[in-house]
Amino acid sequence: MDILSAIKKLHYRLKSAFQYILVVIINLFLFSCTGPVDPGMKNHQTDSVPALKKDNRKKPPSSFHDTVTIRARSAVFFHPDSLQLIKIKAVNEKMIFESLIHDCFYQMRNARLVIQRDWPDIQITDISKIRWLNFIRSDGKKKIIDLDAVNDICGIYLFNPIRDPERIDMMNIDTELEFYFKK
Repeated sequence: MDILSAIKKLHYRLKSAFQYILVVIINLFLFSCTGPVDPGMKNHQTDSVPALKKDNRKKPPSSFHDTVTIRARSAVFFHPDSLQLIKIKAVNEKMIFESLIHDCFYQMRNARLVIQRDWPDIQITDISKIRWLNFIRSDGKKKIIDLDAVNDICGIYLFNPIRDPERIDMMNIDTELEFYFKK
């Protein structure tokens, strides 16, 4: 590995870690200051501050109803189709939408690079116009996953024909690959 690629890799990991820490700090700040300091102020504060509503937003359903069958050792990357993307953009603020797209792009890019470098025998499958994933194990058992039921706009499923598929955390691709395929 040359020095430039090592520096780029380190930069990407530090940037991802910094973004994660920043989000955690912001959430801690926002959600730690919810109650009144003075019990006597409770009535005044309730009148002037609206109650926070829990966001139960779901990912819009796929525009397609196709199925893909996977039988080989694979990493299946899923992301929204173009119509789903338009619907996701419509229900999110601009910065949130851009952040989601940015995170998906760079996490998926990093995961692909790690798989190609460290696990070249793993087949990479890219899914966007598919709703159902049909995993068929070597013993004939099937595992069907409805991507509409997965409330993330992107992600990865790892599949080894001797095991059930497993959705993994893209941020930990190095350890997740090792754990799943060596187990």
